[in-house]
Parts: sequence; structure tokens; C-alpha cells
Amino acid sequence: MDSKTNQTSISLVIQAGGKSSRMGESKVLMPFLGVPLIQRVFERTNEIAQEVLIVSNDPEELEFMDVKLVSDSIPGKGAIGGLFTAMDKASSELVAVVACDLPFVSAAILKEGARLLDLTGADVAIPRVNGDFYEPLHAVYRRQTCKTAILQAIQADQRRLISWFASVQVLEMDEELCKQLDPDGLAFFNINNKEDFLLAEQIEMRKSK
Repeated sequence: MDSKTNQTSISLVIQAGGKSSRMGESKVLMPFLGVPLIQRVFERTNEIAQEVLIVSNDPEELEFMDVKLVSDSIPGKGAIGGLFTAMDKASSELVAVVACDLPFVSAAILKEGARLLDLTGADVAIPRVNGDFYEPLHAVYRRQTCKTAILQAIQADQRRLISWFASVQVLEMDEELCKQLDPDGLAFFNINNKEDFLLAEQIEMRKSK
């Protein structure tokens, strides 16, 4: 247990390996109200963790972050490869994984996910919203159990981020719980293009008034 959270130690892994094809430029470095987007994500979440890693195929551009930078353990496998890398490179028992394009990412949801894994012994604590939609890049995982299951999925050429869930114990964080932890309902707002980026900045400016 760690006094910082009164929970099992947590590693935070920020996934920054996407190609940003719809954006036309690297999302991670775009200045969100003057701050690189990935730095904003880091600042909103690092308080929950004893270790922070960034998974990136261009680590040189992120050296300013002053955290551990890692490349994919198994290159060329897309998002599920990044998830495996998180389990492979993290050192804590619990691993909170977030995407770099979530400007309103919720530390409260991640912290509650870790608490629930401690409480229940489950392997994954994942938000499930809009009826049937999982948020695997805003979730918490038990490292060794999930690493084994994800590797088996990759070896079977399964690319979906949740294709291995049948092999582990999954705890769903329902919409009601997520709303309690994230009253603004913005935690899962992700940036795919410049219109999304501008909208997110506008939302933040309105919130700050």
C-alpha cells in the first residue's frame, strides 16, 4: 500500500503512439490554451500515481516532459500493442491507462477504479457509458494478469482493445458512477480533429469563467 493513495501502488501510462492522421499534425504537442495537450493530460492525472510513463514512437519530441518514455514492446500492433506495452513497462501492480487526447480526463474516475480493484480483486475497472461503450483508454488494469491476456490476444491477431476481456475479471464502472465522479460529463471527450480541439478549448474557457 502507498500513503499517497492508501491503495496499492499505481503506475500511470499515457498513450501517445497514435498517428493523428485526422488532425494533420501531432496531437500530443498541440498547445491547449498554451499548454501542450499531453502536459495537460499529465497534470490532470499524475497525482494518483507513484510512477508515470508515456508510450510513444517519437520519444524525442516528448523529452521536455521529464518522465519515463517508452516505445512499443511489440511494434506494429496498434492500440492493443500500446496497451500491452503499458503492462509490460509499468512496475506497479495497478496500471491506469489514458489516451493523450482526453483534455478532461478524470483523476477521480481512475482513482475510484483503482480502489475498486483493491476492494474486489478484479483485473480491470473500466467505464461503460452510452449503453454499451467501453473506455479502455480511461481505465485501470491489474498488470500481470492483463499482460498475459493481452499478449494471448495479440498472438491470436486480435486487434480490438477489449478482445481479451473474456479471459479476465472485468468490473464495469457504470454511467451513474461516472457521472458522480465527473459531474460535467466531459472525461471521455476525445480530440480527433481540429474542430474537436477548438471546441474543447471553448468548453474549458467557459468552465473557467
